[in-house]
Amino acid sequence: MTDYHPGLDGVIATESSISDIDGAKGVLSYRGFSIEELAQKSTFEETAYLLLTGELPSEDDLKTFASRMSEAMNLPQDLLTLLNSYPKHSDSMFVLQSAVAVLGSYYDIDFDAEKLKTGNYKPDYFIDVSAKLLGSIGAIVATWNRIKNSKAVISPSKDNSYASNFMQMLDDEINTSDLVHRIIDATLILHAEHTINASTFTSMITSSTLAKPAQVIASGIGSLSGPLHGGANQKVINMLEEIGEKDNVGSWLENRLSSKQVVWGMGHREYSTKDPRANILTEMVKKLFEEQSGKVSGMFETAMELELACNAKLSQKGVFANVDFYSGILYKEIGIPVDLFTPLFAISRTSGWLAHWIEQINNNKIFRPTQNYIGAKPRKL
Repeated sequence: MTDYHPGLDGVIATESSISDIDGAKGVLSYRGFSIEELAQKSTFEETAYLLLTGELPSEDDLKTFASRMSEAMNLPQDLLTLLNSYPKHSDSMFVLQSAVAVLGSYYDIDFDAEKLKTGNYKPDYFIDVSAKLLGSIGAIVATWNRIKNSKAVISPSKDNSYASNFMQMLDDEINTSDLVHRIIDATLILHAEHTINASTFTSMITSSTLAKPAQVIASGIGSLSGPLHGGANQKVINMLEEIGEKDNVGSWLENRLSSKQVVWGMGHREYSTKDPRANILTEMVKKLFEEQSGKVSGMFETAMELELACNAKLSQKGVFANVDFYSGILYKEIGIPVDLFTPLFAISRTSGWLAHWIEQINNNKIFRPTQNYIGAKPRKL
């Protein structure tokens, strides 16, 4: 094949049974279950198990998996010492990536390619490794937030859900209602998997080398950190701060579009209609607004005005608000620091990366694409 496809656009690089997108209809499903049903009825723990195994867990299996995740949220003392050694101004994604890369030193998450060949790795091995990685990565993000703010580290509770533990460990001063916990749980579900995006493809390439699982996840985190991928929700908040009052939206948008600049959080490469995840978060925005009796920040109101203005200008082109637009607003309104938006995305997407790791290594061929050489012809010194 000699055709060149920038960004591998349209190139089929794998076969997968994990998730599916119908961009024309605005449909996203995990293992055949619609994202709407999962966000409404499931939990992050249950959805992660579904992604990893292909089936919903029994009550006992879910209890065991959730317990393993909770246990892994108790970070080893040496790992806490490492986190405390970082300068407090460190970028949160740098801290997360580097800490995850060394998790194999603290947790039993080793991987031996020879054992895989002989079939010595049973399904429980993959569940156990995934639970340890998912639990520890959530704890790293929450604990780093405490450390960089010179606050005492908070331990998880075995009786809490993953989302509740994360919020409690993150900041015990945030006033979190049942709705807020449900919003965090739902956003973890919504960001968990999205076919072969940049970070997932990165983790698949790393998986194909038979690298250890911590390195697979660390590579995905590095890819996710860019503003064109996981960093977009932070860009949304920066954009809204730039706009200021909602009365400024009209003129700001006119200038933005006339200068052909990006409106962060608007449009998605895979969807020609509204991102189904954004539809779900729209309803959560409304519920949060109702719970707070209309007492929301000016930024929240500016965001709502911007969406209306963009609908009027861009909907005919198939450009609508995507999941990053709404997740950033919700996180900000709840009280999650902006620099943790992308790490929170990474926590969620780790479940998808792990699902692709399992799928890749069980039917593996190392990725080795070719190129069209456009350099100099043969020459001599």
